[in-house]
Amino acid sequence: MTTIVGGIGTSHVPAVGAAIDNGKQDEPYWRPYFDKIQPAREWMAAEQPDVCIIVYNDHASAFSLRLIPTFALGVAAEFQPADEGYGPRQVPAAQGHPELAWHLAESLIGDEFDITIVNEMDVDHGLTVPLSVMYGEPSVWPCRVIPICVNVIQYPPPSGKRCLSLGRAIRRALDSYQGSDADGLRVAVFGTGGMSHQLQGERAGLVNVDFDTAFMDELIAEPDAGCLRPHTEYIREAGSEGIELVMWFVMRGVLDDEVDEVFRMNHVPTSNTSNGLLILQNARAA
Repeated sequence: MTTIVGGIGTSHVPAVGAAIDNGKQDEPYWRPYFDKIQPAREWMAAEQPDVCIIVYNDHASAFSLRLIPTFALGVAAEFQPADEGYGPRQVPAAQGHPELAWHLAESLIGDEFDITIVNEMDVDHGLTVPLSVMYGEPSVWPCRVIPICVNVIQYPPPSGKRCLSLGRAIRRALDSYQGSDADGLRVAVFGTGGMSHQLQGERAGLVNVDFDTAFMDELIAEPDAGCLRPHTEYIREAGSEGIELVMWFVMRGVLDDEVDEVFRMNHVPTSNTSNGLLILQNARAA
């Protein structure tokens, strides 16, 4: 049986990846952020997940307006860093877990989720930056990766409720996995994107830390209420790109109803974004 070691909610700010790639972590602008995330990296090193399921959104790298899957599941053995217009990030390729990924596909489709199965795709900063946040700069990522891409670019995106339901379906799939390495397999789940930010228009640079804090509180304690937030509220309170936060509900759905907060950080700004990081684990029995 698989073990869910925890859920990670994290922003995937591309400037964070650029800071790491260009050795700027100790510069005055970046040092406070990287100091704050060190306990999260220590937790990751201690937990040592074998597989990370990373829920993220593609930024016109693997998909475009010609093809817009609401939920896409990568089942390949390897995922190369995407070229987002300035060359691929010089980070390791993500090694997949096809056996578990295909089990997820079969289970989720049997659970009435119309998942798009992707046999080949490159992964952009939406996936690679969260890995860098939690692992730093290893020569090889210490875990295998299963990407789940969610459309939060082209309207209509899925609701928070649908994302929470997807997470719960993923949990059922993990609980039923009987693959060759199922005994003792350790799995972490990432929900990425956000927090409050807007990249264009009159409100470009919007940050709403009060909303971000309330979102994390609600995600922990009342996910079934928080997931009902309409798309328009994300836009109004968290900016046009704040809708990415619905992906955190996928992570939350994989966990038990009762969770413990292991770590929380919010840093403003990184680039022009409110940057959040949250680690949750299933609540330990009293």
